[in-house]
Amino acid sequence: MTISVFELFSIGIGPSSSHTVGPMRAAAMFTDELQARDLLSDVTAVRVELYGSLAATGAGHGTMSAILLGLEGLRPESIETDEKEHRIEILRATGQLRLGGRILIDLAEDEIVLHPHTVLDFHPNGMTLTAYARDGHELWTQTYFSVGGGSVVSDVDQVATSKPVDDIEFRTAAQLVSLAQDSGRSVSAVMFDFERTRRPAHEVRNRLRHIRDVMVRCQANGISRTGYLPGSLHVRRRAKDWYDKLSAQDPNHDPTFAEDWVNLVALAVNEENASGGRVVTAPTNGAAGIIPAVLHYALNYTEAGERDPDDTIIRFLLTAGAIGSLYVERSSISGAVVGCQGEVGSAASMAAGALAEILGGTPEQVENAAEIAMEHSLGLTCDPIGGLVQIPCIERNAISAGKAINAARMALRGDGTHRVSLDEVIETMLATGRDMSSKYKETSTGGLAAQVSVNLIEC
Repeated sequence: MTISVFELFSIGIGPSSSHTVGPMRAAAMFTDELQARDLLSDVTAVRVELYGSLAATGAGHGTMSAILLGLEGLRPESIETDEKEHRIEILRATGQLRLGGRILIDLAEDEIVLHPHTVLDFHPNGMTLTAYARDGHELWTQTYFSVGGGSVVSDVDQVATSKPVDDIEFRTAAQLVSLAQDSGRSVSAVMFDFERTRRPAHEVRNRLRHIRDVMVRCQANGISRTGYLPGSLHVRRRAKDWYDKLSAQDPNHDPTFAEDWVNLVALAVNEENASGGRVVTAPTNGAAGIIPAVLHYALNYTEAGERDPDDTIIRFLLTAGAIGSLYVERSSISGAVVGCQGEVGSAASMAAGALAEILGGTPEQVENAAEIAMEHSLGLTCDPIGGLVQIPCIERNAISAGKAINAARMALRGDGTHRVSLDEVIETMLATGRDMSSKYKETSTGGLAAQVSVNLIEC
């Protein structure tokens, strides 16, 4: 079934949608369930167990602290960075949390049980929470899966796919293009009509503008900070220095420097994400810089962006959302399932298709642009050094943003006909992910993570 653009672009905190945002949401859901069952006041202890990829890279991704915040009833879409950091300081100093915001229990990050070599059947990102009463008997237990982009399920039946039920929904790129062709609409118009079945048109536009605003604030925060990113890698922030130099060299945004500005936006967003800041999952945190960077290009270096920036923002995000829906529905955007091809590959594909529409592309050219960007991201591994979303993640976003722009321009040179379809590439991505060794899927046990020595592996 078609996935809403607002499920693909959600607001959360860094550094990882699967390992930070998802676990925090799951813990808050667990607390909500205790309250709904009128069990919260009876809880005296909570046991948290992490499995597979969540356990393997949890420390480097801030998973443990995110779960404790979620158990306090805090949520990634609303918590501010300062509040998050303040609460984590208190949690670490006391070893206690306020379950549901009011019941004091003992639980520290190092008491979370890790099972890195045990992968649950449904998804590599599994976690089980269990609440106990004073006499030690079990009050409630639930297993959750963080399935990518901050989405969480607790029952595999909840993610069962279904066929389109009317002439608005689509499951394949072929169906999406056909819907646009048959009605003479653009891809963004098809997605807009779908979103209007869920909420009023003005709300769709306002929410898309808000997403863009959060992206811009994230970019600005990344540019304003100096020093080093948190963690054992001691990665120096570069965005502020780049911004100062670029502003002096290119005060009027000459097209000659377009690629430099695209790189800067991607870098700034992902540095902010790596530091645990507020970010838009697009469609994941690890790939959060690509769509803002290519949207920056669309707004500043295209005729449509200069003529009508507001319309450009809305059409760009709707088109990107339509393409992203295909990846969620037919494959995965989780690095723990298919490697980084599902994160930066999907984001580059979404951005390429969106830019192709802004450049005046037909639905066929939009599909072609999205296909090109993913075809040349196939096999990309997820191997974060030290379990941190820093190397190679930050630079990879800048490189993939450039790939998206190039894919869009290549597609616009043709008439939309091409030998390999987007649907075939998405199927190939899923098959490649299944064949890929687990050490290349967000476990920090292969690739660069295994070759580059660090003082402390944070996983």
